[in-house]
Amino acid sequence: MSLSKNRTVNTTVENFKITGNWDTMAKQLKEKFAQLTDDDLKFEAGKENELLNRVENRLNKKRVEVINIIKKGQL
Repeated sequence: MSLSKNRTVNTTVENFKITGNWDTMAKQLKEKFAQLTDDDLKFEAGKENELLNRVENRLNKKRVEVINIIKKGQL
């Protein structure tokens, strides 16, 4: 990965914000990933980092992967 691409990834991770209807997105995530619980997907505005940590751990995925999964649901 080039340095400039690496910076873009880091900026995306640091500035990630959830937009749209989180309840709908959470329901879709639970349908796609049965191992996710309501507690894993509990979200409070401004606490995206905590949500990402829980989902990362539960799915055993990297933060960038989790962000990409969530972003797909925001489209």
